[in-house]
Amino acid sequence: MLDLQTLPNKAPEYNLQDLLESGCHFGHQVAKWHPHMKKYIYMEKDGVHIFDLAKTAAQLQQAYNAAYELGKTGKTLVIVGTKRQAREVVLEKAPTANIPYITSRWLGGLITNWDQVRKSLKRMIFIEEGLKTDKFKGYTKYERNQLEKELTRLKRFFEGIRTLTNKPDALFIIDVNTEKVAVREAEGEVFTMAVVDSNSNPDPIDVVIPANDDGRKSIELITDAVIAGYIAGKNDK
Repeated sequence: MLDLQTLPNKAPEYNLQDLLESGCHFGHQVAKWHPHMKKYIYMEKDGVHIFDLAKTAAQLQQAYNAAYELGKTGKTLVIVGTKRQAREVVLEKAPTANIPYITSRWLGGLITNWDQVRKSLKRMIFIEEGLKTDKFKGYTKYERNQLEKELTRLKRFFEGIRTLTNKPDALFIIDVNTEKVAVREAEGEVFTMAVVDSNSNPDPIDVVIPANDDGRKSIELITDAVIAGYIAGKNDK
């Protein structure tokens, strides 16, 4: 776990106008709010909570600094975003940055039962390599078809984390309500950063980034910042 009190101060200043134009300030309807998000909320407008963007910017700086430290110390970070808006951003950003990601469904046991996940990863790579070579040359057409179907299923869930050799050291989560299984599994086990909207419980998250977790521009701005911090740390070893 990272010590938030000793993080290096490497983050840039985030322009509040940029956060505003990206729609980071929009929370959910007042009736759906989680009371523990109160300290991050600036006001209510037309029945919707509005985030205090100065606090969002400060938390985003902390997330950048945490990501920087993870990168510098060689820790693994996995980005988790399975809902449509998040999935599109993650699939665009994470592979380019060589950061593991999950966009299909949280893999139960990724943290608490890593040995089983590792077996599935090895199985995926074994089938993939075998189909590219003559390893399964003696198999029937039906058997090869079954292997191809199995590979398709495994890649759906494991493609984004194929480079992991152990359970992750940290997660960056987009929408803690959608990813509640990941949040529950990670709590107390691995370090977490997350985009947390006004309808979500921030308590299990180590670094809360209070912001709109539905808008693509909001998700993209925050994801870019976390990835930038991680890459900066890796480049500064």
